[in-house]
Amino acid sequence: MTDPALLYPLGLHLAGRPVTVVGGGAVAARRASGLVLVGAIVTVVAPEAGPELRSLVRNGALTWRARPYASGDLDGAWLAHTATGVPEVDAQVAADAEAARLWCVTASDHRGSAAWVPAVARRDAVTVAVSAGGDPRRAMALRDAIATALDAGSLPLRHHRRAEGAGTVHLVGGGPGDPGLITVRGRRLLAEADVVIADRLGPRSLLGELSAEVLVIDVGKLPGHHPVPQDEINALLVEHALAGSRVVRLKGGDPFVLGRGGEEAEYCRSHGVPVEIVPGVTSAISVPAAAGIPVTHRGVAGGFTVVTGHEQIAGLPGGADHTVVLLMGVSALAGSAGVLAAGSRGGGCPVAIIEDGYGLNQRVTIGTLDTIAAQAGARGVRSPAVIVVGDVVSLSPYADPTIQFASPVPRNAVPRKALT
Repeated sequence: MTDPALLYPLGLHLAGRPVTVVGGGAVAARRASGLVLVGAIVTVVAPEAGPELRSLVRNGALTWRARPYASGDLDGAWLAHTATGVPEVDAQVAADAEAARLWCVTASDHRGSAAWVPAVARRDAVTVAVSAGGDPRRAMALRDAIATALDAGSLPLRHHRRAEGAGTVHLVGGGPGDPGLITVRGRRLLAEADVVIADRLGPRSLLGELSAEVLVIDVGKLPGHHPVPQDEINALLVEHALAGSRVVRLKGGDPFVLGRGGEEAEYCRSHGVPVEIVPGVTSAISVPAAAGIPVTHRGVAGGFTVVTGHEQIAGLPGGADHTVVLLMGVSALAGSAGVLAAGSRGGGCPVAIIEDGYGLNQRVTIGTLDTIAAQAGARGVRSPAVIVVGDVVSLSPYADPTIQFASPVPRNAVPRKALT
């Protein structure tokens, strides 16, 4: 029996080197697939092969000898894996490998195997390998816990050496602001960043969790006040990437939904900087959801349009059964409501304004196209806010006639009382 305390961890470069896998079942298929991924020249020996192995054979990824194991099948191999499910066959393969001074992983004998395969997780250039004394389930559980922590950004993944040559830019959609609503990929990239260029909206609380070595540049815009113009933001992205930094452009919502992400990506690519787009949860859908408003609903609305409140909206599809979502629309609310009311929707069409969606100060105001501007003025409605126009507003719990003006409530809570 192999003592787990005497295990010597080792990484193997198997690209271009022959490896023999004995067995045709699911375990052998996993072993063979992993070896193919690292570039090994894989030969499988088994009288029968399952669908996973047959798929690899059809794709030309490996060679299959459709017969029982025979002496000599390990000749020329750098490594052997045996997973036949038949202890006698696995023992023979292991004995032949031992005689040839060849490392062999024996799936049916974790304790006696000359070599073990750890539970592996890969994140970019980082490989995590966990061995748990021959207990594969325990190893996988630990591997999954570490991988989850890496994905959540709670373990350090930052590069401590700057890249040679140009770095990269990652346009990350941060969602509506709740740090729990950024994607796993986005959070991990944020944890790995050298430079973060951040908007005013999005999960800014995550910036406080970054290493002190990370350069954070605030380019947040307020209505009518853009302290860092867009052309300067573009230049900052390219400047830091060309210096070898991994740059994260942290944007609220989704970078390609009225967020000028397309312009930033084009500018970077035109200057030879590679760009990755990481989608985000757009506020156009998520913030209405925070108020219990679906932008589409069977029998109520079959489509929706997202526009900024700065645009001309007279040409939008008419009817209260087509939802309109206005972003950045508070300052132009009176004009937008008037244009929409003059169309086929009419002044009685329901309207909702959701301020600070998913934030601590989330507040919902319900009215109609005829009344909403006055209501917003009376309540001091401020940006950031999302405006929803259409019959779907009536589905919100805030739309109850006795709760037309909801008091500020935490996200995901029902209204506590009506304002009087």
